[in-house]
Amino acid sequence: MDTPTHQNRLAHETSPYLLQHAHNPVDLYPWGQEALARARRENLPILLSIGYSACHWCHVMEQESFENEAVAAIMNRHFVCIKVDREERPDLDRIYQTAHQLLLRRPGGWPLTMFLTPDDHVPFFGGTYFPGDARHGLPAFPDLLERVADYYRAHQGALDEQNASVRDALAGIDRDTASATLSSAPLVRARTMLEEQFDPVYGGFGTAPKFPHPTSIDRCLRAAAAAPADQVALTMASHTLTAMARGGLFDQIGGGFYRYSVDERWEIPHFEKMLYDNGPLLEIYADAAIATGETTYRKVAQDTAAWVMREMQGPEGGYYATLDADSEGHEGRFYVFDREEVRRLLPGPEFEAAEHHFGLDLPPNFEGRWHLQIAQTEAEVAKALGRAPSVVTTQLATAHAALGAARAQRVRPARDEKILTSWNGLMIKGMAHAGRVLGEPTFVASAERAFDFVRTHLWTGERLLAVTKEGHARLNAYLDDYAFLLAGGLALLAARWRDGDLSFLITLADALIEHFEDESSGGFYFTSEDHERLLYRPKPGADEAMPAGNAMAAGALLRLGHLLGRADYLASGKRTVETFFPAAERYPAAYGTLLNVLEELINPPEVVVLRGPDAALGALAARTQGYRPNRVFLLLPNSARDLTGTLAHLPPAGHPVAYVCRGHECGPPIADQATLDRVLSPP
Repeated sequence: MDTPTHQNRLAHETSPYLLQHAHNPVDLYPWGQEALARARRENLPILLSIGYSACHWCHVMEQESFENEAVAAIMNRHFVCIKVDREERPDLDRIYQTAHQLLLRRPGGWPLTMFLTPDDHVPFFGGTYFPGDARHGLPAFPDLLERVADYYRAHQGALDEQNASVRDALAGIDRDTASATLSSAPLVRARTMLEEQFDPVYGGFGTAPKFPHPTSIDRCLRAAAAAPADQVALTMASHTLTAMARGGLFDQIGGGFYRYSVDERWEIPHFEKMLYDNGPLLEIYADAAIATGETTYRKVAQDTAAWVMREMQGPEGGYYATLDADSEGHEGRFYVFDREEVRRLLPGPEFEAAEHHFGLDLPPNFEGRWHLQIAQTEAEVAKALGRAPSVVTTQLATAHAALGAARAQRVRPARDEKILTSWNGLMIKGMAHAGRVLGEPTFVASAERAFDFVRTHLWTGERLLAVTKEGHARLNAYLDDYAFLLAGGLALLAARWRDGDLSFLITLADALIEHFEDESSGGFYFTSEDHERLLYRPKPGADEAMPAGNAMAAGALLRLGHLLGRADYLASGKRTVETFFPAAERYPAAYGTLLNVLEELINPPEVVVLRGPDAALGALAARTQGYRPNRVFLLLPNSARDLTGTLAHLPPAGHPVAYVCRGHECGPPIADQATLDRVLSPP
């Protein structure tokens, strides 16, 4: 390998994405005062490039432009060039993705390429990926750079007018929220919209590229639970979950989900794997397994959790961020197979079973090779080959193990080993919840290790930090960090009691309210009140690739408020829902997580606290595993300390009892077996 001849200012960063660019000939800066001050001083526009380490097109643009000496010379001559890891700085990414939408009237993506004025950092032009040479209707990046630089020098007056318009438009986004009287109307409308968007042939919502949208699936499951006669809602959820599980979106050999499917059939994915996708998907498959009894969903949840624990959990407990889409310079190379390779790996009968099962008898589906999907179920393979189902099950297990072992010998995709508080919160929630409802204690133990890592390495004693890598924790935490970790901690408390966790969650909730809440209008800003001053301060309420931080915060505060009888938490949660209710009324399908919280405001959850001797609670815990989206469970052993609020008034008992609480009121302890059975049975 050639020794790099260049080194720029990114060489001192810890982000794997920024370090990938540390030896580009471009004079790249991280976002910070050094770069911003130089832009102001020399009156040079800023070229802001935002991406992440697992991003395929980020790699392509680096190879075509950032590594090109001639292109780098143009960039260095005309611009101050800044690289941002969108996973470390979601505040900057959110602001400039929104600005891209305003300027170009279409969604952004990664890599995001924006040109900013040097004084106030307002974008005046931008796009996503630009090729090194003109093609596909896109200008060559070198030509674009020259034209943008010329325009900046020659049209200062026009830029001033445009910048004012952009600022006004960004400010207007927050004016879209206003307190309102709550009703169930958005719940009804969301159900209708999801049916309108549903693909009855291939499952999912919308067209290609097709994303998994776990919040939409969750809404369908909840709608079916609330109205058992609504078989259409159940079908939308189950058809989508089955199609994703059988298709190429799911890694049939290693477990876990890729980011999205490039086609409507869920066949060929964009091969990067993101922690933030897999946490909610693990949770929804676990819920679906319990709600429907479908064993496939249980296995998908188990395989996903196994992949996370095997490949994405560090030795100290924290969960890593991503796996790259590429290996050896090619997207998907690690994952796809050649049919003859499979034939060499397997004996004849096993190959025949695998050929039918994985679609190897069909035309190749990815660059002359096969990305594995479930073309025929085990039962269908048994029927096609005239074999006993038990024989096929054994043969496919042998094939699966052989393919996994062969794949393990390949060059693996790069893993981004930074640990993000927010994404860990999502996986802690998914792992703890799946562990509880599926009766998988190893999942709960994994979530606990991650929770302890965050508390040890990313909590200062007063505030959260957003990211750590190689022992270096930094950056003020964002709304999602507090909201997702709070929700994950509550899921852990539902799975097992541990002294000290409740007091930590209360401290988190108090910090969330103190530093992020909009006291005048309700809801929570994405950044804290003492955060770096940026172009604007977002207050997002709609779900995107991840559930909305405002909705997760509201839901966690409401549930914590119900557990403790804390009126202040309940009020903050309700104000947040009221703030975003008008927007949710207009387009409810985008507010699935908020609608879950709205549903709990209209019909407050039933809190069931199981109290008694420590050893005796284990058997009762196994009976909380049904699908009960409107119930909050808590195991409270007699040895529990750290009790406050309502919980402090539930006395221990010599035998297991259940307290059923709504709002501030808890009923008398229930010890009678028949009554307890009714309490613990699904509603």
